[in-house]
Amino acid sequence: MPRPHAPRTRVSTYLSGWLPTGDNRSSVAGYFAGGDSPSLSSIEKITFPSDVNSVLSATLTSASLWHTGYANSSVAGYVNGGEDSTPYLSRVDKVTFPADTKSTTTALSYTLEQANGFANSGVAGYIASGFDGATSVLTVLKNTFPADTMSTTTALSFNHASGTGFANNGVAGYVCGGGASISTVEKLSFPADTRSTVSDTLTIGKQFIGSGFANNAVAGYVCGGQDGASSVSSCDKFAFPTDTKSVTTSLSANSDLCSGFADTGVAGYVGLGRSTVNPSRNVDKFSFPSDTVTTLTNILTTGRKRPSAFSDQGQF
Repeated sequence: MPRPHAPRTRVSTYLSGWLPTGDNRSSVAGYFAGGDSPSLSSIEKITFPSDVNSVLSATLTSASLWHTGYANSSVAGYVNGGEDSTPYLSRVDKVTFPADTKSTTTALSYTLEQANGFANSGVAGYIASGFDGATSVLTVLKNTFPADTMSTTTALSFNHASGTGFANNGVAGYVCGGGASISTVEKLSFPADTRSTVSDTLTIGKQFIGSGFANNAVAGYVCGGQDGASSVSSCDKFAFPTDTKSVTTSLSANSDLCSGFADTGVAGYVGLGRSTVNPSRNVDKFSFPSDTVTTLTNILTTGRKRPSAFSDQGQF
């Protein structure tokens, strides 16, 4: 009599050994740096996937806010410009993974705060628009990896100071809102950094955003901000590659002066900045692909508004 087959409990194990998935990254953590509570130099780290929070022993060079962050994933995160008692900064602090040691690398070409950051990981980081201490600028600075060589690339057509940015890695970076509460979204296509204006716009014009993040190759998100009169909770979602905008799940509370990063394929995170508690220690988590929001209540050790954020999502 033939021997009965055992239940096929190991099929997925066999498959995982030889079937290519197209994504072998190993995400590590997201970081919130500096900000105003009042002015901070500390850096907090949320480790994936447990969402356990810790405070780095390394700190920013000075207590500062209004800077912008991005990461060369699996290599280092960057905190660019900002404001301290000086008041305006051109400094770039670099947090090297996995040891999370801080150094100061090639400076921006000029002092800059309220800029918008994104990265084409493995290639370059971008610092777009902002306020140079005298006027709003349209320039986009480019930090080429791994040498951290700073240059100027394509200029934007609109003032996006205090907006937000995100990137579809290897394809394009986006700069959204800002200025006098505008709704415009501009796009820099990689590798030529060719600028265009996205036909779909934010649902409302807003500034003081800072919350941009992306589920790479799927969609970018812009959450919260201020519509010129008050803070909002709404979130816009731009589906790649068509850049089609839809309105998705809102933040748990009206919030501005936020910050955001993502664990691609898993979740996006938004530090609520100035919210019902000012500054807030809460972080909203958007689980992909449903965009279901849960609140990591008081996960941050210190409330932060106007910080910068970045994440180590492994090597793309």
